[in-house]
Amino acid sequence: MNTPPTARRTLRLLGLAGLSAMAVTPVLAQDSYPYVGLSLGRATARIDEGRITSSLIGPGLSISSLQRDDTGMGYKVFGGYQMNRNFALEAGYFNLGKTSFQATTLPLGTLDGELKFEGINLDLVGTVGITERLSGIGRVGAQYARTRDSFSGTGAVLVTNPNPGKNETNLKYGLGLQYAFSPSFMVRAEAESYRVNDAVGRHGDVAMYSVGLVFPFGRAAEPRAQAPAPYVAMAPAPAPPPPPVVAPAPPPPPAVVAPPVRRRVSFEAESLFGFDKTALQPAGKAALDNFARELQGTQFDVVSVEGHTDRLGSTAYNEALSQQRAEAVKAYLVSDGKVDAAKVSAVGLGEGSPMTQVDACKGNAPSAKLIACLQPDRRVEIEVVGTR
Repeated sequence: MNTPPTARRTLRLLGLAGLSAMAVTPVLAQDSYPYVGLSLGRATARIDEGRITSSLIGPGLSISSLQRDDTGMGYKVFGGYQMNRNFALEAGYFNLGKTSFQATTLPLGTLDGELKFEGINLDLVGTVGITERLSGIGRVGAQYARTRDSFSGTGAVLVTNPNPGKNETNLKYGLGLQYAFSPSFMVRAEAESYRVNDAVGRHGDVAMYSVGLVFPFGRAAEPRAQAPAPYVAMAPAPAPPPPPVVAPAPPPPPAVVAPPVRRRVSFEAESLFGFDKTALQPAGKAALDNFARELQGTQFDVVSVEGHTDRLGSTAYNEALSQQRAEAVKAYLVSDGKVDAAKVSAVGLGEGSPMTQVDACKGNAPSAKLIACLQPDRRVEIEVVGTR
């Protein structure tokens, strides 16, 4: 199919939109990857077969009955590039199957019709995280579709143009859900709408409901090790009180009990985990090893681990992420007997205790500048209460 000037202009504009999105989100490069996929489903055409029949049977004839089959199998193959965790640019080929009808006329005759739709598309796909693995997706784009018709008549019906066709560029859009089973395998369920030309002078719509398989490339790369996180040194134990003065008459003063030692340590989330991840990195494990060594010789009563996130993303997602990070730190601290597991608690506080001020980090869209500004909010804090 030869692409007309209108289609070429639309595709160029979508391409420029994708390049602009890549240019403004370099900080999220770890979420960028190419992918390919295949979807299969049912396509339902909303075409006015009655109007098509009336325009073809000619004067002097009327329609006595009309039977139609508007639903068939459709499929699409596609490839794309996930520019960051919120936007992807996707191109593909689609085949929306066919719709058919048979009209009976008076005087006696029949008109059989069949319409087939196929083409190529370029879409901008948006992704919004619902849970760590489940996301909502929405798309809008341009599709260049080819419609091929086939008409035949019997009896009083005479078809003058049995095989009309039409190529045209129109918009398409859709919504769906995507679930990541692993970094290299995802499943989509989508509902999409395609605007098409029926090749006999009017337009209609084809809705496609499909399930697809998506295969990303390069998402399983190990994060680059970072320098060990700074930690706060434990405060020295208070000096012992001077020995009491022994006097023959009065009893010795009671022994002075040293007050409990409190220590609170804050680790930057990026020093322990990858961005938006819950698995400890080697650098984070090294920092926790240093912290565990500092606890040696301390009779501690309680070790509290708190996870905190910034305000980007939903409240439910941030609470779950902070809880998972706190649990990961607790699990590492109690591994190999570093810390008594019975005295360690872990809690995720989400975005509820930010270190930054709202007026200092403005906006809600996850831009590079905003993510960097909110860095102090993403942290894990550990508090130890005990005595030397």
